[in-house]
Amino acid sequence: MLKSYFKRMCGQGDKCRETYTPVWLLWSVVGGSLAILIISFTHQWIPISHASSLFLIGSFGASSVLIFGTPNVPYAQPRNLLGGHLISALIGVTIAQYVILPIEFQAALVVSLAILFMLLTNTVHPPGGATGLIAVIGHDGVHEMGYHFVLQPVLSGLLIMLVIALLFNNLSSDCERHYPRHWW
Repeated sequence: MLKSYFKRMCGQGDKCRETYTPVWLLWSVVGGSLAILIISFTHQWIPISHASSLFLIGSFGASSVLIFGTPNVPYAQPRNLLGGHLISALIGVTIAQYVILPIEFQAALVVSLAILFMLLTNTVHPPGGATGLIAVIGHDGVHEMGYHFVLQPVLSGLLIMLVIALLFNNLSSDCERHYPRHWW
């Protein structure tokens, strides 16, 4: 029994390595960079709160990898992109504001609830879990924002990223790059 348990950790023997063409790589790199640059500059021009120096959050980098590097996978689709981040951000802010536990337990709780609610709503977007975690472990400026964090940087950044993904990915003649596969 123990031997079969450890044997599962050896993998199935399937290769999971994708091979990308230089053109695909270029589209992915330029699209991801463009999205992050535009989010950064837009949030510098339109500060909404005194804590607005933080508007580029780390989870947006991971979302860029998905929507520009692998725009055809289910986790990269708009429903997942928006729903995964927003659900997780709401959970994270709620836990940070109202759950009195040590930060380690808050962090574990936000990630577990983000997973649960993304699965229940069919909006799984792995970077969303990081967004919820940022709401809990972020600096005082993040905590002071409260639910405003959900609107900016999260929602505003996501909308910018989504528009860029729609415009940029569909410029390509490669139908595998066209975005989205489905909206809802």
